[in-house]
Amino acid sequence: MSLDERPHPPPPTPLSRSSRRYSHSTKCTHTIPQILFLPEASDYIALNAQASLELAEPQTTSPFVKGIEDAARTHGIAVHVGIHHRPAADGKLLNRNLYITAEGTIQEAATYDKLHVFDYGSLKESATVQPGPSLTAPFDSPVGRIGSLICFDLRFPEAALTLAQPGPNSAWAHRPAQIITYPSAFTLRTGVAHWETLLRARAIETQSWVVASAQVGWHNEKRASYGRSLLVNPWGEVVLQLRGVREVHGVPEGTAEDGAVEELGFADIDLELWERVRSEMPLKRRM
Repeated sequence: MSLDERPHPPPPTPLSRSSRRYSHSTKCTHTIPQILFLPEASDYIALNAQASLELAEPQTTSPFVKGIEDAARTHGIAVHVGIHHRPAADGKLLNRNLYITAEGTIQEAATYDKLHVFDYGSLKESATVQPGPSLTAPFDSPVGRIGSLICFDLRFPEAALTLAQPGPNSAWAHRPAQIITYPSAFTLRTGVAHWETLLRARAIETQSWVVASAQVGWHNEKRASYGRSLLVNPWGEVVLQLRGVREVHGVPEGTAEDGAVEELGFADIDLELWERVRSEMPLKRRM
């Protein structure tokens, strides 16, 4: 079977830029979606470091997390979402991915804390966020095995390769990630220069689906995110792209395009394509 042939697709998967519209997901398609991917820091993006520390809560008491759990249960859809988690009242935060099942339950073994914190220019994530301790093993979802990463992790290909192309001694050698996630809040400058290029590169080199749900537009007077959520297949093709910020002569200016903040995209994650790409172009390391 060649790479151009397409089998019958599974039910579509929604990709969202705006956590504020998560409960609308089942109204946007005739087929009920199986999983909703939301961006990094879907609970909030604060004005400054002190505000971020003040807004953060433990996930067990977070009204935002409770709302997502309730919505997942009500609509019967799994949710992959980025939040801030405060493990101790006097310590730094964790930039965290949660996986919430369609029953509204957090799957603790799927929780991932961002390994590579983002310090660039005036943005110093390390001022409030401590790096996570380790990668999280790929976990099952209704659309395939997910390997969770977050935003700045995108610039470190070793993490994605470890999840999706594990060595023979890996704990998940026989259960590699089929989908790599990068929920993000990319800056305008890095977004226009590198966003699509890096995501397509990660998909090609790991031979995996890449899901990158992204924040978009102004959060406050100091911070805007690039947007343009992407779904890339294991052959490196962009299957879905959502809207981003407006650009003037190719330069992003921060204001979200019309409809971008509330936009949802629906797509099929074809695991037969994942298998074909790997079988037709095997990349297992030869020692």
